[in-house]
Amino acid sequence: MPNRTLTKTENELLFQPLFSSIEERLKKTCGDDEQLIWALRRKLAKKLVYQERGTPMHRRKIKTQKRAEQNNLCAICGKPLPETDAILDRVEAMSGYTLTNTRLIHRVCDFQTQTDRNFS
Repeated sequence: MPNRTLTKTENELLFQPLFSSIEERLKKTCGDDEQLIWALRRKLAKKLVYQERGTPMHRRKIKTQKRAEQNNLCAICGKPLPETDAILDRVEAMSGYTLTNTRLIHRVCDFQTQTDRNFS
C-alpha cells in the first residue's frame, strides 16, 4: 500500500499555514538567537521523527526480537544476516515499527525492495 501523501490542497490549506506558524513562533520565542533557534528546530525534528519511527532503543529491541524470530535469516532471500547492518523494514510505513509490521533483511534486499516499490 502506498504511503499517504498530502494533496496539493492539503499542502496549501493545512501544511503551509502550520509550518508558517511554527516558523513564526520560533522567531518570536528566540528573537535573534540563531543558536537557540537551531537547537529548538533540531529538538522539534527529533521529536517528530520519534513520533513516526519510535526511539532508537525501541527499534533496536524490535530488531533483536526479529533476528531471533527469523532465526538470523533474511526475510526475503533466506540467507544468514550480517551481525551488523541488517535493515529493519516496515511492511507498511504508516503502521510503524512493530513486531507484526517489520522484517529484518539484507541491505541489498532492501535496495531491491525500494527499487521494486519505485522509491527514490
